[in-house]
Amino acid sequence: MPPSFLPRLIHYDPFADPGLFVSFSFTRQALLFDAGDLSPLSPRDLLKISHVFLSHAHMDHFMGFDRLLRVLIGRERTLTVVGPLGITDRVEAKLASYTWNLVDNFENNLSIVVVEKRKDCHEVTQFDLNRGFARTRISSLPPSPLVAALPGFTVEAAILDHKIDCLGFALWEPYRINILKVALAEKGLEAGPWLAGFKKALHEKAPPDSPVIARTVGKKEKTFTLGQLQKDLVKISLGQKIAYITDAAPTKANGQLITDLCRNADTVFIEAAFLEEDAALAEKRGHLTAAHAGRLAALANAKNLVVFHFSPRYSQRGQELANEAMRTFGGNRTRT
Repeated sequence: MPPSFLPRLIHYDPFADPGLFVSFSFTRQALLFDAGDLSPLSPRDLLKISHVFLSHAHMDHFMGFDRLLRVLIGRERTLTVVGPLGITDRVEAKLASYTWNLVDNFENNLSIVVVEKRKDCHEVTQFDLNRGFARTRISSLPPSPLVAALPGFTVEAAILDHKIDCLGFALWEPYRINILKVALAEKGLEAGPWLAGFKKALHEKAPPDSPVIARTVGKKEKTFTLGQLQKDLVKISLGQKIAYITDAAPTKANGQLITDLCRNADTVFIEAAFLEEDAALAEKRGHLTAAHAGRLAALANAKNLVVFHFSPRYSQRGQELANEAMRTFGGNRTRT
């Protein structure tokens, strides 16, 4: 069965700005983890993004927000931005750096909802284009690991120490709704956008007698009940989980938080900034070594490991960083 979401690093070069782009099968939606240099992403990619999860606001994690903003302006959209303490002020500062005196010329409104994860609460604020992106406080929610919940997936975050608050993230699909292709063909139906609506109704636990309009092989529409299609077309299996970790000091507390966040992940995307021989420098700068990254992913019983965010001091030694991480990952991982 094809995976529900398809994660890929924005840059194949591990020395480039960190960031992860996650697209979804069968839907025109994507998630973005960090927003540094976004030049590898096409406008079509950017238009799919519904949520941006920012680890923190250092330039190499945040400078690309302007490019995303420019693509979204003029479209009726809501963009949710999740980040650590202070992210609301930083988003506001970016928006306030431009002049919005012509907003009345836009027929469509862009809303930016910022969820600031603090230790004691989640502060939610909204900025609307049709108001010149004036700041509107929406609510203050109790603290929780959960920072986003949509049909079919959730995103959890942990506050890590990078000498400032820095968020690590885990994207989790509690269960996967698999469409049986043979059964689809036997009913004379074809795959298409209607399947996204069908899956959405299942995730939202709509009543079994809810109507579902399907597309036949002959390009015609045919109506079924949700329960009927679920019985004939669907197989439920364990969902995916991926984790994204960057810019974390090599502390015991961070290690426990990272291990918990990455527990049983299919893939852990994690920084490997320094070699173990430079562990003292890694500690001073608040980053993980490659060996430490591999050990943490192994302790979390992750299935796969992808390392990135290499320090430029190793510009000719990138393979050493990758090899060091994979050695500790393979040597410490629980076999299942």
